[in-house]
Formats: sequence, structure tokens, C-alpha cells
Amino acid sequence: MASPRRPSYKGGSRAPAAGAGRTQGSRPEVISASKSAAGAGGIPDAGGTGNPSDNRTGRQPGHKPPATPDNVLSFPEPKAKRRRRVLLSTTGVLAALVAGLLAAAVYSPVLALRSVTVDGTRMLSPDQVRAALGPLHGKPLPQISEEDVAALLQPLVQVKQVSVQARPPSTLQVHVTERVPLALVKQGQTFQMVDGDGVQLSTTKDPAAVPLPVIDSGGGALAKDLFQAIAAVLGALPADVLAKLSDASAESADAVELKLVDGQTIIWGNAGEKELKARVLEALLKAPADPKNPVRIYDVSVPRHPVTR
Repeated sequence: MASPRRPSYKGGSRAPAAGAGRTQGSRPEVISASKSAAGAGGIPDAGGTGNPSDNRTGRQPGHKPPATPDNVLSFPEPKAKRRRRVLLSTTGVLAALVAGLLAAAVYSPVLALRSVTVDGTRMLSPDQVRAALGPLHGKPLPQISEEDVAALLQPLVQVKQVSVQARPPSTLQVHVTERVPLALVKQGQTFQMVDGDGVQLSTTKDPAAVPLPVIDSGGGALAKDLFQAIAAVLGALPADVLAKLSDASAESADAVELKLVDGQTIIWGNAGEKELKARVLEALLKAPADPKNPVRIYDVSVPRHPVTR
């Protein structure tokens, strides 16, 4: 019976026979991994001549040609990317151009201030405003701000607010909002014209020449709280009622009294509900007068229950 075991061999693989793999008169078959590089790098061929002129490429030994990636394809630039690049470059050019124009306008002598027009003045004259703005002449219009104009007009106490508008090439339009005179404050023999904030606008010695009520300070300085109470009352009165007032006084902030040019007295009280009190007083003054019983006192200190006597 045949054995199932396979024969085993000891040692390495057998060497080929002395004549194996050769034919009569033929050279041994050589397989070289550097065969393709031999022609490119100038390595002698299998013949072993070692002559560089035998190099089929015609290159000198040791020369390595640059690699040419023949398998890389060139794709055109996407339209969106090209448009974005053109837009960015155009925007940059325009921004630089605008910046240059602005710089030229800000510092150009062509836009230097040469004339000033003024409106809105009543107590002041336009020439007074122009004279105060004299330091701005020759300055380029883009460099002139409202703050600059307001600072120069600050010594003119009649000016409350100011707005400006440049009119190229060389004109500045100035609109003045003046303070509104509210009353004359008696100080000895002099009467000071003041507005609702107590700012002195001018002085006069003839109160009859100024159609404003007189606030009698009693020969001394008027207390701030008393002035504020009287000013709040006068500021709430309609123009036609204010024109009929002769003077105003207050023993305290809760006891304001007014007098009309006809001699009647108005008991106002404090500054509370001043709008309602002003409407009630206006209605009472428009009521028909009774010659037999003339009204000498209008009491609107309680406006919902006014009293006349």
C-alpha cells in the first residue's frame, strides 16, 4: 500500500544544471531593472562599451531632463471667479479715485470761504454775525463744521442755536435761531431783557419802549426759584395775553401774581397746571365786561374753579 506522505527535501532550491537555460552559442539572458534608465542617464548599455556617444538620446552623461507631467490637463478659470476678481480690482481703483477726489476737495483753495449769508436774526444784525465769523474766511468749506461756527458765535448771547450749509464754491449759509425775550427784570434804574432761561439779552432804561412784562426783583438779586416760577408762568401764556401784561411778581414759588396794563390783578398761584390756567385766563379775559361790576381780580390758582371779583 502506497504511503500518503509527500516526499520532503532538505536544503535550498536546487541549482539548475550546468547547461540549463542556455542554447548553443547564445549569451546568458540578463534582465535588468535599470535598463530603461540606462538610456536616459548615460549608463553604458549591455554591450559594455561605456562610450557616451553611444547614448541614443544625445545628452551628456549625468544630465537629467525636467519632468513633464504629460497627464495634467489645463482647465479654464471659472466665470464667477473671474468676475469676482475683476469686480474687486475695479472697486479698489474706484475707491482710490474717490479718496483722491475727497482729499483734493477738502484741501483745495478753490472751495475757500469768501462770503457768508445770514438769516433768522431779529435782535442781531447780519453784519454782527459775519464779523464774528471772520476767522473762517479763506478756510475750505469742507473743513468748516457747525461746531466751529457755534464756537465763534458764542459771545453773541442772543444766539441760541445755529445751523450751517455750504454752498460751493465759496459761500456759507448760516441760519440763526435767536433767544426769545420773555421779560424785563428791574435792577435799580436799569431793566434787563431776559429769556426763559434767565439769559440777559440786552438792557434798557425805558421799559415802555419794550412790550414785555416787568419782573420786579425788589431792588436786589432775584432768587433763582422765584425767577423760574415766574418764567414758567409767562412762558405758558398765549401771545395776546402776554402782550396785555404790565408786570409780574412772586412772594414765593407758590404765589405768582401778574398785573395787566389796565390795572387788573391775576392770582396765578404756583406753576402747576400752567397750560390749563392759561386757557382759563384767556377765556375769562375774552368774556364780555359788565360796566356796573368791573372785574379787578382774576383768580385762576384753582383752574377748575376760577374766581373773578
